[in-house]
Amino acid sequence: MRLMAEPTQFDELLSVLQNADVKFILIGGLAGMAHGSNRATLDVDVVYERSTENINRLVAALRPHDPYLRGAPPGLPFVWDETTISSGLNFTLQTKLGAIDLLGEAAGQGNYETLVQSSKEIKIFGAECLCVTLPKLIELKRAAGRPKDFEVIAELEYLLSQREETS
Repeated sequence: MRLMAEPTQFDELLSVLQNADVKFILIGGLAGMAHGSNRATLDVDVVYERSTENINRLVAALRPHDPYLRGAPPGLPFVWDETTISSGLNFTLQTKLGAIDLLGEAAGQGNYETLVQSSKEIKIFGAECLCVTLPKLIELKRAAGRPKDFEVIAELEYLLSQREETS
């Protein structure tokens, strides 16, 4: 039996990753919230480091929470293991803790090793994690090119301009 979509428990999901020492960078709507955005988000978007050790930690961390492909028909065979993650790149998942997008690479902006240079430590929902900087988040939103991303860019640019004025 597969999960129905439940509201995402941001604190629990981030804590699971943090406690397992998974290397990841927060991007997307939750990163926007960390930078002061008022827009709500329904999932956690992360770029994860693709080393064997990190993939092992990621798989072990999420396994108890029954990850399954979000939007996939019930009964579709899906095995959550190291081979699956190593063979793929980006995964949109539903878990018992809610929705998470695991990205091996962000649209046109690179992988973990590239993005870590444009990230900083933040505390959000009780978890200490890396988050892309506000200028990099704006770049990511532009590169994704989705209508919903274009809608939020104006707010993010405003937040950036307010920080620059107070600097």
